[in-house]
Amino acid sequence: MTTPKATTPQNDSIRLDKWLWACRFYKTRALAKSMIEGGKVHYNEQRCKASRHVEIGATIKLAQGTDEKTVIVLGLSERRLAAPLAQALYQETEASTEQRLARAELRKTNSLFAPHPDTKPDK
Repeated sequence: MTTPKATTPQNDSIRLDKWLWACRFYKTRALAKSMIEGGKVHYNEQRCKASRHVEIGATIKLAQGTDEKTVIVLGLSERRLAAPLAQALYQETEASTEQRLARAELRKTNSLFAPHPDTKPDK
C-alpha cells in the first residue's frame, strides 16, 4: 500500500484549491476555486484566495452542500487520493460533527411533516 506524498522541504505547503480537491471536498479544482472566491471557504477564520498556501495545523471552514465543516489540516498532498487516504489528511472538529448531525436530524424530522400526495399528479 502506498502512502500519500509526505511533507518534505520542497513540499511544505500547497495551494488551498488543490488541497480541497485532493482531500475530496470538491470534485474539481474549478469548483473548489469558485467556492473559495464565493466566500464559502475560510482559512483560519478569514476569507482567502485559491492561491493561499495551506500549512499543517491550519483550520479550514468550508461549505459542502447544505453542510458546513470545520477541519484541521493534518497532512498535505498534491495528488487526489483514495477516500480513506484523503480522510487521513484532515480531522473534522467535534463541534462541527455535532452541528452536522443535528442539522441532518432536523432535516429528517422536517421531511416527516412535509405534505406528501397520496398519488402522482395528473397531467
